[in-house]
Amino acid sequence: MVADISPAQVRAAIQQYLLDALPKPEAATRLELAQFARMLRDYPERGGKMLRGTLLVYTGLAYGASLEGVLPVAAALELFQNWALIHDDIEDASDERRGKPALHKLYGVPLALNAGDALHARQWALLVEAGASRAVLLEFVRMVEQTAQGQHLEMSWMEGQRFDLGEPDYLEMVGQKAAYYTAVAPLRLGALAAGAEPPAIFSEAGLKLGIGFQIVDDVLNLMGDPAKYGKEIAGDLWEGKRTLILLRFLQQASPEERRRAEALLRIPREQKPAPEVQWLHQRLLQSGAVAQAQQVAERLLAEGLEALEPVLRGAPRGAYGALVLEILQSLVRREA
Repeated sequence: MVADISPAQVRAAIQQYLLDALPKPEAATRLELAQFARMLRDYPERGGKMLRGTLLVYTGLAYGASLEGVLPVAAALELFQNWALIHDDIEDASDERRGKPALHKLYGVPLALNAGDALHARQWALLVEAGASRAVLLEFVRMVEQTAQGQHLEMSWMEGQRFDLGEPDYLEMVGQKAAYYTAVAPLRLGALAAGAEPPAIFSEAGLKLGIGFQIVDDVLNLMGDPAKYGKEIAGDLWEGKRTLILLRFLQQASPEERRRAEALLRIPREQKPAPEVQWLHQRLLQSGAVAQAQQVAERLLAEGLEALEPVLRGAPRGAYGALVLEILQSLVRREA
């Protein structure tokens, strides 16, 4: 069997389904509600690679689902990411998202927060309207809970000025905050949407791949192409994120450099001196911590793919399973 639905076609179908489910400004009865509709459509209309939704679709197709059967679930997953990003940008005081000002920078925090809440509600509406199974709904619940728990860990460390952290702490936090919804949930949801029981390896291998994805994102935050990356370069340093790169650097730095870096990271974003941020940015690039983090990402990628390959190629429609493997590989080996 040949996979006859290209990734571009899948992305276009998800995007169209998602946008059709959102209010249209021209249909609003008041100017304020037209603005509300524009805000809900803002992040989705900015595009993105929709890797998670595409991963879900191809997994569902591999297990016998139709495109029409999995589209609502994939669109709901992309809605999840969009409302979570609105909230994440507020919590991190981020300036940019997908190459443009973050939503709260355009409309203020209260309106942006409200728009995120509305998209969250619409996520559930898509699933209910499509008649999603109890298993699919519960997987979405688990995904939201895992992401919120990981976000709490990260924010707590930043609020508490924690620097006594190591690689195990980072892996635990990222496994919940980013890895679950990036790889585990799309794999499991694809199978569940097809009416199949997800193989247990989806969770273990998906976590490895999702963590690798986040490590690469941390690397790109320091040395990515601004035109492709879509977020502020060195934004993690301005925000004080406890990335694997930063934690490795702090462990290896001289006492003087560690004190200097920690003093900078304790300062609120709006008060951080730009020259000091530039200094830490350059030291991270020079220290070898970036290369070490990349090696961890590559190891996790190799382990995850090795575990998943026989399962996905052996799925009822193995050609689609092969495409799932290609997408998973692109999660870690990417330039933006």
